[in-house]
Amino acid sequence: MVMTLTPEGVAKLKLELEVLKKERRPEIVERIRHAKEYGDLSENAEYHDAKEEQAFIEGRIIEIENTLKTASIVTKKKTEHIDIGSSVVLLKDGTKHTFSIVGSTEADPAAGKISVDSPLGQALIGKAAGDSVNLQTPTGSALYRVVAVD
Repeated sequence: MVMTLTPEGVAKLKLELEVLKKERRPEIVERIRHAKEYGDLSENAEYHDAKEEQAFIEGRIIEIENTLKTASIVTKKKTEHIDIGSSVVLLKDGTKHTFSIVGSTEADPAAGKISVDSPLGQALIGKAAGDSVNLQTPTGSALYRVVAVD
């Protein structure tokens, strides 16, 4: 499956990849070397923990590299309709909320980044300022009005 990323999402993944390769990988190699000095590896918890962490780090490096190779990068277009990469201001129950519509790997609702694949993201795609979206939630329906699209 091809991931869709914004330029900000690409930058974030590249930074994570750099940290993993230049900082975390050397740290874990040193931890493994140090743990080996304790002798018998079959009962060496520090060694096994370090090897497990190394496997996680290497797996994450591969995952990020594959994502960056195959990702579809969206560029922000000046349009009045909501699409991935858009920044939107919504009005719900008299309160304004600002969200960015991003790919699923970048989603972070607490930071205002809504996945294009989420129910709200799907409902907003193609809408413009002045449009309303009625979304069914576990607690009932929620009415959002699109105030602005950037």
